[in-house]
Amino acid sequence: MKFRSAFALAFLIATTAMVRADDSEQPTASGLWEALDDSGKPEGWFLFTQKDDVYSARLVKGFKKEGDDTPPTVVCDKCPGKKKGAHIMGLTLFWGMKRDGLNYTDGHVLDPRDGSVYHAKMWLDEDGKMLHVRGYLGIPMLGKTQDWRRLPDDAMKAEDVPPEILANGEVSPSDTPPKSKHAAGEKPKHKKTRSAKSDRPKPSKTGNADADSADKDPQ
Repeated sequence: MKFRSAFALAFLIATTAMVRADDSEQPTASGLWEALDDSGKPEGWFLFTQKDDVYSARLVKGFKKEGDDTPPTVVCDKCPGKKKGAHIMGLTLFWGMKRDGLNYTDGHVLDPRDGSVYHAKMWLDEDGKMLHVRGYLGIPMLGKTQDWRRLPDDAMKAEDVPPEILANGEVSPSDTPPKSKHAAGEKPKHKKTRSAKSDRPKPSKTGNADADSADKDPQ
C-alpha cells in the first residue's frame, strides 16, 4: 500500500514537472505586434511587455486608412481617470492580461477614440506568430476579435520605440527606451593614442633626457 502511494506521488511530481517544462517552452505575447483591421491591413503596432506573468501593451505606431484625411488624434481628451490628457502614442491601452499557457484573460482595453474601457482576452497560436485579441462588454460573446501578426524584434529600433506615457504627457522614468551611444548620422569619435615610440623622451643636445619634453604630448 505504501509502495503504491509512493509511486503515485512520484508520478504526480514527474507529470507536474513535465507540464511546467512544456509551459516554459511555449511562446508568449511579449514583443512587437501588428494589429490588422477587418480587411487585413495594418492598423497599429503594439508592444507587449510582462511583469509576473501579467501582460500589458502600449501603442508604438499608428497607420491611417486609405482616403482618410482626418488629422490623427494626438492627445486622449476622452480617456478616463489618470489617462485623461495623455499622449496616445506610447499610451498603455491593454493591461491586466493574466497568462495561462497560450491564453490571456481578465484584462482590459481602452479605446482612445471615445474613452471606453472593455474587458479583454486573447490567445496565441501554437507557433506564436498570430495573436487573437478580443474586447467585449459583459461576456466574451458580446465582443469583437482582431488578429495580430507578430513582428520581428528589430522591426523598430530601440530608440524609436515610444516610452510609456502617463497622464498629462509625463514619461515613465523606468520605461524609457535605451538610447544608442551615438546619435543618428553621427560618427563615433576615437581618442588618439600615443605610440610606444612617441612616449620616449627626446634626447637633448647634451645626450641627457629632457624631463619637460617627456611630459608633453607629441605635436
